[in-house]
Amino acid sequence: MYAVAGQIAESVTQDCVVVVKSTVPIGTNDKVEAILNAKSKSSIRIRVASNPEFLAQGTAVHDTLHASRIVIGVEERETGELLKKMYQDFDAPILVTNRKSAEMIKYASNDFLALKISYINEIALLCELVGADIDDVTRGMGFDPRIGNKFLQAGIGYGGSCFPKDTKALHWLANFHDYEIKTIKAAIEVNENQKLKPIKIARKYFDSLEGLTIAVLGLTFKPGTDDLREAPSLVNIPIMLDDGAHVKAWDPVGTENFKKRSLGDIKYCDTIEETLDGADLCFIFTEWPEVKNLDISLFSKKMRQAIIIDGRNCYALDRMEQQPVIYHSIGRRTIVNLEP
Repeated sequence: MYAVAGQIAESVTQDCVVVVKSTVPIGTNDKVEAILNAKSKSSIRIRVASNPEFLAQGTAVHDTLHASRIVIGVEERETGELLKKMYQDFDAPILVTNRKSAEMIKYASNDFLALKISYINEIALLCELVGADIDDVTRGMGFDPRIGNKFLQAGIGYGGSCFPKDTKALHWLANFHDYEIKTIKAAIEVNENQKLKPIKIARKYFDSLEGLTIAVLGLTFKPGTDDLREAPSLVNIPIMLDDGAHVKAWDPVGTENFKKRSLGDIKYCDTIEETLDGADLCFIFTEWPEVKNLDISLFSKKMRQAIIIDGRNCYALDRMEQQPVIYHSIGRRTIVNLEP
């Protein structure tokens, strides 16, 4: 970013505003403005505005056109008015604040969502221990407008480019200032542990995975993207291979990226049916529509023994109760309709 700032400074021929959309450590925009004005011609004034984006992978265009809010961080009133004019046709609330507050808004927003995910995953684990149902619990919580029903889907943790990076960045920033945000630290620890939940469940049914044929449905950290960053598949599949399992994997868009990781001898399949064929165990890591809409009778028809560990709670329990399977999801009772 600083290199680009230098290039901009050498190129501009008149006063201008540079808008930084990226999620950056608090104070970065101050440094960018200093670099721009130090390297530009003395007669040119360059002002910097922080205008963080609030986009999710897979829905970026929609999120841009239907923004939940527009945050503008500036140090001069006229710069804020200029950006407000640029966004005047957007049907979204506009907040004009200083640059550091704008930078913090982005981090605080992302980290709060990560907190919600980690919190509900811990509640899901407790639900399993006491016999509660996480789906009913989150439904009941979601009716409260102070809580809302977003980011309360229990599973095997968050991944991608934002939440892992931003929680670690805010944790580091606090430590740099001799302060610790304990909730953020806990969210990071909970998420890392949650990724290993599928393998821990498998150990309940098998002392070792050696010689087993394992079907993996979904490689990316979430549906709608080929992004593998911090995906649970990257943690669990190497353990399966180290144990001596034969891994068959399916993902509609993430396969080529996963191949580049060179994790071991994996058979990549073109269809879910091919992936399930002859498998002793199935892991669901990504809630792709193809997985959620699957004819669930295929598990028992295709697999050697239909033991399903669903890390994304893709199927209703009343549907799985009718199938000759073992179905273990997150925060819900386990369906056991066959001998492991």
